[in-house]
Amino acid sequence: MTANEHPDRYRARDRAADPPLDHPAYKSTSLRHPDQPPVPLDHTLSEVTGPGPALSEVSVEDADLTTNAGTGTEAMGERIIVTGRVLDEDGAPQPGTLIEIWQCNAAGRYIHEGDQHPAPLDPNFIGRGRCVTDEDGSYRFLTIKPGAYPWRNHPNAWRPAHIHFSLFGPALVTRLITQMYFPGDPLHALDPIMGSVPQEHWSRMIGAYDHDVTQAEWALGYRFDIVLRGPDATPFEAGGAGALA
Repeated sequence: MTANEHPDRYRARDRAADPPLDHPAYKSTSLRHPDQPPVPLDHTLSEVTGPGPALSEVSVEDADLTTNAGTGTEAMGERIIVTGRVLDEDGAPQPGTLIEIWQCNAAGRYIHEGDQHPAPLDPNFIGRGRCVTDEDGSYRFLTIKPGAYPWRNHPNAWRPAHIHFSLFGPALVTRLITQMYFPGDPLHALDPIMGSVPQEHWSRMIGAYDHDVTQAEWALGYRFDIVLRGPDATPFEAGGAGALA
């Protein structure tokens, strides 16, 4: 079947929704984006094969960031459930997608030597997890709501609360990266990274509070569906060095 026979099957992606490689308001992109056009290289087996063994190593415990540090003590902070579906442009589910997330802790600090923000570290929170989508394209994480943190991009700069998402398809070159933000955050309008995406597309990056996902006396629930292609696609980091990194 060709696109002419079924024109809706190959709807174009809205490239205006993706952050540019060079976004002056996000200062580090001036050092990170390529100065020359990319040079196409033939793919080898390393690029055309998927995450393979990583899929078989994923366990149910990997998706619970409140306990996957393995210390026997739960992480500190507000428990949240983040769930959703990975879909194509027609709403078809994408099973077998490896999703990895990473985030700071409730105090706004990452476990990373480059993060010297004077906020406490939580020895019971490693800030990363993974899962594989099921036949319905669904995923689910239990985690801690991340805090805002300063990032020195400009005077009194603070990043809004967010969770990084990485998705692997059938080949390693199909990796996509984005961020999920939280509704009602006053820092959205002040954040140059979020501002690299036109405001009319922000709803695609903001998780929605879902009372049906919320568990009584346990955790609030958020739904974040990820659309891979088409005019309603989730904004993704461009080429590995974009403003959503």
